[in-house]
Amino acid sequence: MDRTEVDAGRGGRARGLSRAVDPRLLRYTRGTRRFLVATVALGGVTAGLVLTQAWLIAATVSDVVMDHRNLSEVRTLVVLLALAVLARAAVAWLGERTADRASASAKSQLRRALVERMAALGPAALDDQRPGSQAVLATRGIDALDAYFSRYLPQLFLAVIVPVTVVIVVLGADWISAVIIAVTVPLIPLFLSLVGASTAGRMRRQAALLHRLAGHFLDMVAGLPTLKVFGRAKAQIAAVRDVTDQYRTATMATLNVAFLSSLILELLATVSVALVAVSVGLRLLGGHLGLDTALFVLILAPEAYLPLRQLGASHHASAEGIQAIDEVVAVLDRPPPLTGSRLDVPDPSREAIVVTDLEVRYPSRALPALSGLDLSVEPGEVLAVAGPSGCGKSTLLGVLLGFGPPWTGSVRVGEVALAELDPDAWRAQVAWVPQRPHLFARSIADNVRLGRPDATDAAVATALAEAGLEEVVSRLPDGVHSVLGHGGSGLSAGERQRLALARAFVRDAPLLLLDEPTAGLDGRTEEEVLRAVRRLMRGRTVVLVAHRHALLREADRVVRLAPALEPAP
Repeated sequence: MDRTEVDAGRGGRARGLSRAVDPRLLRYTRGTRRFLVATVALGGVTAGLVLTQAWLIAATVSDVVMDHRNLSEVRTLVVLLALAVLARAAVAWLGERTADRASASAKSQLRRALVERMAALGPAALDDQRPGSQAVLATRGIDALDAYFSRYLPQLFLAVIVPVTVVIVVLGADWISAVIIAVTVPLIPLFLSLVGASTAGRMRRQAALLHRLAGHFLDMVAGLPTLKVFGRAKAQIAAVRDVTDQYRTATMATLNVAFLSSLILELLATVSVALVAVSVGLRLLGGHLGLDTALFVLILAPEAYLPLRQLGASHHASAEGIQAIDEVVAVLDRPPPLTGSRLDVPDPSREAIVVTDLEVRYPSRALPALSGLDLSVEPGEVLAVAGPSGCGKSTLLGVLLGFGPPWTGSVRVGEVALAELDPDAWRAQVAWVPQRPHLFARSIADNVRLGRPDATDAAVATALAEAGLEEVVSRLPDGVHSVLGHGGSGLSAGERQRLALARAFVRDAPLLLLDEPTAGLDGRTEEEVLRAVRRLMRGRTVVLVAHRHALLREADRVVRLAPALEPAP
């Protein structure tokens, strides 16, 4: 089972997806409080207008039928009735506008908080979530809150205020009808909760399948060139079709429940109103009830059930948003890693980096990524880290970058523990070139300046020349201002790698971390990248993750890591 599905199920049972007003929204979105106050106020106004409209209709019809008054004699009542109808429409419009503004504000605050928390947690803490799932959660997931704010919450308060008001007012006019309404109204939320319990599980499965589909599709698109080279691109069509069919089936099953539940709620409300109508009609024929009172009760009775029926319909529309709240808050509730505050960062080109008994674990993995690692990097040394895939080479670089503290053990720079240093101050001393550098759909100069935003044009040109890209850039129509496609489209794999090296050149940091910079390159392209790597490593302390012998030969020393052993049964 997908991890997202497991978490969704666990979170749904623990928190309850059908919770009326989620208090976590009040904690993370300040504007929600004002919206709730406004919604309660508008609900009270709506209840008053419902009563006014019912009384005016009953009084007008009774005067015309019983007292045989003409239009001129009931003109005042008709005008007041028209004003009440217009006022009710205006309140409904104002409620929708308020809900739209509250939804936009809440989504903006949640999205900002989510992105900031993801950045604070770092890639190590989010290792159990695929990038596709994170992207879906931050975009479509949070956008699903529109229905929650614009439909569900307003109806929730109306479903409380209007029926209670109607029962109290009808009690003064006809206590028998008030008792019937008071007994039958609670049946609708009872059936709604039963249906909601079934819908919650289906929504969790639908959300999990959507996250799985997004993650798989993103991974497939990112690896499409490799799949194409090895003739495996078409094989992924079946995998995408299978997950898509599962998502379609889950969606249709959820819609079936929603439509059937709406039918049940409509039938229940219709029968309840019919009971009131039969009781009122019999007593009206027997002369025990006046026409104006009978009309007043008959007009109010459907109004008591209407908000509850609409609440049932909007509950299903908001279920995806409620599910998104669980997932967003699950990320927001994760405590950020403890970081140091020391700004007096030792110079890695003068102080040794010592790793002692290092162990790193990820929540989503049973085995440690690194265990019992001891090594040291002397100032100015080029240390290569080798070993099979999965032995923790990239994890070691993540620890040196300050992405999360180690589970046990320590990393020291000179006499100072890395955990005591301010992360931003430490990373200012580090240049990192990942195995698959990300290039943005911006100009070449903008991509290079990611290494140092304040770099001058001359510094950018020098960095490109050091990386061996001067000739490549000169062939482009706009030179360094040429705009790349998404992911660096327009450059070859080797050129993209050298552009990442140009970032490291312009950063000019004393500690250089290289994560297999020649992976996936042919022999000629590898030699071009190696020439740039040699220039980049001069005068710096370097930790180099490598598989290829050509890259290992550039190191002063090689440390080989072994994968973690399976736990004993």
